[in-house]
Amino acid sequence: MDINQLSEIVKKKIKKGIEVQKIIIEDKTYLHINHAGHDKKKFHIKISIESNYLNKIDRIKRSKIVYNLISNELKNYIHSIQLDII
Repeated sequence: MDINQLSEIVKKKIKKGIEVQKIIIEDKTYLHINHAGHDKKKFHIKISIESNYLNKIDRIKRSKIVYNLISNELKNYIHSIQLDII
């Protein structure tokens, strides 16, 4: 899987699971290439979500909601994630 495929899958799953106004996914893998344990098959991504729904929920619960929606991708394709909810 490449980053474009992963981005589309993640966007679709999040949009299907919760009300969002906007989602931006950035590939930050280049920042971690020299880290110990770097796996070329896994990505480091930043997900920025604009969501009135998530903004009404406390920080820990909203992170859990997003992580549950993309749990398969987290297990198989994502090594590190930065979640920004606006």
